[in-house]
Amino acid sequence: MKLEGKVWRYGDNIDTDVIIPARYLNSFDPKELASHCMVDIDESFSQNVKAGDIMVGGKNFGCGSSREHAPVAIKASGVPVVIAANFARIFYRNGINIGLPLLEIGDDVEKISADDQLRVDTATGVIENVTTGDVFHANPLPGFIQDIAKAGGLINYIKEKK
Repeated sequence: MKLEGKVWRYGDNIDTDVIIPARYLNSFDPKELASHCMVDIDESFSQNVKAGDIMVGGKNFGCGSSREHAPVAIKASGVPVVIAANFARIFYRNGINIGLPLLEIGDDVEKISADDQLRVDTATGVIENVTTGDVFHANPLPGFIQDIAKAGGLINYIKEKK
């Protein structure tokens, strides 16, 4: 999957309570969750994010509780991929389950700034910072995970296999 978008940049240890605060968990409607995504650290995100924009975080992105609401809120915001130094394992799994590709690039994430323009190929793991000319290499998503993302999540993937 080839993607291009503007960067929304966040730091280390962004936990699921920051991604979608607990006070908004009375809904599992993706659009409702998206309207509150990142509200406690970036009030402008939900009003200004555009479909195709890319979220970039630091180390341990998605730590905290195991709620699936967090990657759902990000994906429903129109973000097609999240890039970070690394992800909390349960967030990583939840992201894959709902069809949100997640790419890890270690310390190279420090070379990406808010509002940079990125070009991302999830099949190869190549991330090009169009703004600076830097090129980064994440481990590409394995084929079956790419298929899950293309299907829109694990449940849709399994339904297609029947």
